[in-house]
Amino acid sequence: MLTILGFAMIATFLVLIMMKKMSPIAALVLIPALFCVFVGKGAKLGDYVIDGVTSLAPTAAMLMFAIVYFGVMIDVGLFDPIVRGILKFAKADPMRIVVGTAILAAIVSLDGDGSTTFMITVSAMYPLYKRLKMSLVVMTGVAAMANGVMNTLPWGGPTARAATALKLDASDIFVPMIPALAVGLLGVFVLSYFLGLKERKRLGVLTLDEVLVEEKESETVLVGAGSGSGSTGKTVTGGSGSGTDAEDDDEERFTVLDPHRATLRPKLYWFNALVTVTLLTSMIMEWLPIPVLFLLGAALVLTVNFPHIPDQKARLAAHADNVLNVSGMVFAAAVFTGVLQGTGMVDHMARWMVDVIPDGMGPHMALVTGILSLPLTYFMSNDGFYFGVLPVLAEAGAAHGVSPLEMARASLVGQPLHMSSPLVPAVYVLVGMAKVEFGDHTKFVVKWAALTCLIILGAGILFGII
Repeated sequence: MLTILGFAMIATFLVLIMMKKMSPIAALVLIPALFCVFVGKGAKLGDYVIDGVTSLAPTAAMLMFAIVYFGVMIDVGLFDPIVRGILKFAKADPMRIVVGTAILAAIVSLDGDGSTTFMITVSAMYPLYKRLKMSLVVMTGVAAMANGVMNTLPWGGPTARAATALKLDASDIFVPMIPALAVGLLGVFVLSYFLGLKERKRLGVLTLDEVLVEEKESETVLVGAGSGSGSTGKTVTGGSGSGTDAEDDDEERFTVLDPHRATLRPKLYWFNALVTVTLLTSMIMEWLPIPVLFLLGAALVLTVNFPHIPDQKARLAAHADNVLNVSGMVFAAAVFTGVLQGTGMVDHMARWMVDVIPDGMGPHMALVTGILSLPLTYFMSNDGFYFGVLPVLAEAGAAHGVSPLEMARASLVGQPLHMSSPLVPAVYVLVGMAKVEFGDHTKFVVKWAALTCLIILGAGILFGII
C-alpha cells in the first residue's frame, strides 16, 4: 500500500504542476500533507516536516547567501566579459546561443555545485534569450542537462556517494567512466545544436550589424523587430546611435552589459575575481562547509564593494525576490522529502522496484541499475538512492558475478535527469532566475534528459565500462 501511495503522491504532484493547477510551493506542501493523512500517519506530520526542514536547512542557507554573492558579482560587472565573449561567439544567432549555453554550463559545472552553475549561466545568458525572444525553457533544459553530466565529477556528489556506499575508490569509479560521460556531454552539445536550429527556424535568420560592446563607447544596444527590418522581426541591428525607440519599448533591458549601471566597480574587478576563484577553490577543497563559505563571501563582497550601509541594503533588497523564491521552494521541498522518507514510502518504492527485477536479469544487473537510475534518482534524493538502493542492487549483482565497480558506474547514468528532479534544490535556482514555470521546464527537459542518460548508458556498454 505504501508503494502505491508513494507513486500516487509523486504522480499527483507532477501532474498538477505540469498542468499548472497548483504552484510548485503549494503542491510540495499540500500534496504530501494530504497523503500523510491517507497513510494514517497524520499525527506525525509535524515530526516529518521538521526532520525534512532540518536536513535541508544548510542547503537553503547556502542558496540564500550564494544568490546574494553572485547577485552582487553580477551587479559589479564580474561576468560582463563572459557575456561579451559569448556575444562574440553567438553573433545573435539562436543556434550559437543555445550551444554557447551548453558550453558555458559545462565549464562552470567544474566547480561541482549545481546552484553556482545555474546562477552564472542564467545571469550570462538570460539577457540574450530575452532580447532575441528565444525560448527560456531551452536555456534551462540545456543548462540542466550539461550540469547533470558534469555532476558526476568526483567532487560533484554522486560519485563520492557511490564510492562511500560500496566502499570503493572514487577515482576507480569515475576515471573509466570518462569516455562514456564525454559521449554524453557531446550528446548534449549535439542536442543543443538541433534545438538551436529549431529556434533559428522559429525566429527567422538573424543578422548582426553591431552588437559587441565597444570599450570606448558608453552604450550597447540590441534591437529586435522594427529597426530597419520592417515588420518581419528577422533582423537584429545595433550601434551606438540607433534603435532608441525599440530600446524604450523593450521591457527587458540588456542589464548585464549596461555600462551606465551605478553598481559597476571596475577598480575592484580583480579583487572580486580573486575572491570568487578563492571561494570556488575552497568549495572544491572542502576547506569549510559550503554554506559558511558563501555566508563569509557574501558579507565580504558586500562590505568591500558597497561600504555604505544604504547601498548594502539596496543590493540585498534587489536580490530579495530570488532569495525568497528559492529558499521558500527548498523548505517546501523539505515537506515532500520529509513525508516520503518519514512514512517509509520511499523505502517501499525502492524495494518494490528491486523485487520486480526478473531472476534472468541477474547477470545484467549493471544494465538494470543504469536503467533504474533514471526514475529512482528523479523520484528520490541522491542520498536515498546511493545509500538505500544501490547497496541492495550491488548485492544482487554480486550474486551473479557483476562487480561493484560496474554497478557503481552504472548508477551514475541517471544524473542528467536527476538535475531536473523536483527534489533537487538547485533546479529551483535555475527556473527561478530564468523566470520559467517549473512545470514547463519539466515537460520540456524530461524526454531530452532521459535520452542523454541512455546515450551515456549505451556508450558505457559499448566501451565495456558497464
